[in-house]
Amino acid sequence: MKLTLVLSCFLAFSGLAQSVQIKTQKGIVEGEQFGSMHRFLGIPFAQPPVGDLRWKAPQEMAAWKGVKVTKAYGPSPMQAEPKPFMVWSEEYLIPKEPISEDCLYLNIWNDSKEKALKPVLVYIYGGGFRSGGAACPIYDGAATASKGLVFVSINYRVGTFGFLAHPELSKESSAGVSGNYGLLDMIAALNWIKANIASFGGDPNQVTIAGQSAGAFAVNYLCASPLAKGLFKRAIAESGSAVLSSPLRPAVNQVAAESLGTMFATKLGAENLEGLRAKSANDILNAPGGLSSPYLDGYVEPLNMMAAYRENKVNDVDLLLGWNSEDVVSNRWLPAQEYQQNLSKKYGPKATELLGYYPATNDAEAAISQRNLSRDETFGAGVFFWAKTQFTHGKSPVFLYNFNRQIPGDSPETQNGAFHTGEVPYAYDNLAKVRRPYQAVDKQLAKYMSSYWVNFAKTGNPNGVGLPVWPRFQGDNALMQLDVETKASTLKNVKALELIAQ
Repeated sequence: MKLTLVLSCFLAFSGLAQSVQIKTQKGIVEGEQFGSMHRFLGIPFAQPPVGDLRWKAPQEMAAWKGVKVTKAYGPSPMQAEPKPFMVWSEEYLIPKEPISEDCLYLNIWNDSKEKALKPVLVYIYGGGFRSGGAACPIYDGAATASKGLVFVSINYRVGTFGFLAHPELSKESSAGVSGNYGLLDMIAALNWIKANIASFGGDPNQVTIAGQSAGAFAVNYLCASPLAKGLFKRAIAESGSAVLSSPLRPAVNQVAAESLGTMFATKLGAENLEGLRAKSANDILNAPGGLSSPYLDGYVEPLNMMAAYRENKVNDVDLLLGWNSEDVVSNRWLPAQEYQQNLSKKYGPKATELLGYYPATNDAEAAISQRNLSRDETFGAGVFFWAKTQFTHGKSPVFLYNFNRQIPGDSPETQNGAFHTGEVPYAYDNLAKVRRPYQAVDKQLAKYMSSYWVNFAKTGNPNGVGLPVWPRFQGDNALMQLDVETKASTLKNVKALELIAQ
């Protein structure tokens, strides 16, 4: 017994791993064990969506004989080569390879010390529905799993591989629609989790879906999809909501989506669906046009989020929602006069009042205001009104936050504030995965946030012993400020968000 304990501790701290096997419904997978931590990387949850399966709903895996080794991430979905840009260094990006259409894999972390089934957190990555993958360093699940959850990260198809609609694709589908394959991938992964996660130590009836940016929008779409009903109990959305119109959520119906697909095929020189599927993955990737994000197809997404709430057809689950103080995805801003003209065109009579919140007396001030307006148009207003809509029309609780920590850089020039995605390493206790000069206050904030996220996944309430009290959102402006000082606070720009949303 003592020898076993010593060996286990040696393995945990030396980085050496033992193999561990689990039987799934389709066959045995072999992962790795570091001390008591089990890790399985690259488990297939559907057939590879290649060849005739390109632009089809994910197909169930066939059973396999023998043991499938799952010790390395599966390929990331087909996309352009990831390169650091703006504030996002390589830790926020997928590895440069492998990248492939054959991408439907998931990853599981579980601390095997606890034998009882544990709640499950399923992470959905961001990337504007055009990029991303579960192999990003900041999505590592070990730290979260060590706190009493089973952590799962999933891949889904992105860009035109994940969302292209076309009349011939709709015709061959039993549902009579096409597109939204990326969302169907997520649903297939959740069904796989429902059927198999107990073998990995997870409770299939205690699943929380969580995502950031496009992943948060995806969480919203899953909350509105009848195909996802009963597959999760709670939801976390960091910087993303489909309740309001957004640059990340085009207003497209099936006719328009299919028309975009037809034009896409014409530009590629493909006369029919057979010709489209004969094109190489790189041809598809490099071709312009085509739908590359979710839309209301009448099947996966029959109703927009507001209609789903009004008609009592939303998947009403516990919610934890929020956004960052520098949640922007652009760094190009107009001069003051041009900004004011654009604001008038977009908002009409409301523009004058909005200028009171987003002023532009000179170019420097206009640049700041455009950053703030971009944040609120793309993320803040939508998230806030999702919380309000849940409070008004839903039954489950909702907890709201703002992440405001000015994330440190190597110099004043490299500090980028509470930037988009900057909160993710804090929420999943992965500061060690990011090369930034974090301070003691950052480690404390990561301890708080990861505890809040874990508590919420376990109970539907982020609060717990030793944590500043997080008030439940009651339709007002109450939220949790996640910053150097983590405390209950109030949203200061409610009127501005209301003007944007009207």
